Amino acid sequence: MERYLMTHSLLSSWLYSLKENPFEDATSERDSYAEFLSTLNREPSLPNEAMQKGIDFENLVTDIADGKGDASHRWYEAAGKVAHTLRGAKFQFRTRREFMVGDLSLLFYGRLDALEAGKIYDIKYSGKYDVGKFYDSTQHPFYFALVPEATEFRYLVSDGTDVWTETYFRENTRSIIPTVKDFLEWLKVYDLMHVYKEKWLAL
Repeated sequence: MERYLMTHSLLSSWLYSLKENPFEDATSERDSYAEFLSTLNREPSLPNEAMQKGIDFENLVTDIADGKGDASHRWYEAAGKVAHTLRGAKFQFRTRREFMVGDLSLLFYGRLDALEAGKIYDIKYSGKYDVGKFYDSTQHPFYFALVPEATEFRYLVSDGTDVWTETYFRENTRSIIPTVKDFLEWLKVYDLMHVYKEKWLAL
């Protein structure tokens, strides 16, 4: 039986396109539906400014954890706090797990920023933080499905100065499977299932 890849980023892109409701405003500066179609088609894209800051901050955390961070960097103190929290963790942990959802065999795939003793960590850079910012994210439910032994997921969020922790526990987190089912049904309704099957076939 053929298998198809499923990732948090694909689900997140889809939900974001629905939330933004781009069909009502064709003049929107950011066309989230077009971005979703680009993700669905697995088209390469350059990171925007916010994404690049996230990449740079995470790289600085990793460098500090490896003992080679640039102490003159303006984010060094904040990144150092995150690196201290992640002492002993495995960085960039790749994992995959098979699921049957409806009549499709799916290969859930993800790369965890850090994993340690049943705790999953995700490093975020954000110019603004409000409590509960990631409550509706597909990331922690998806990663709980990927790592069955994990009991806790922590977002480590920084604006380059301050650091916030947002924690979710498995027992209080909804399953990601209903969201995946909704996504697959949506693809069928909008005649995009053939694109998904072509572009996301697991080799």
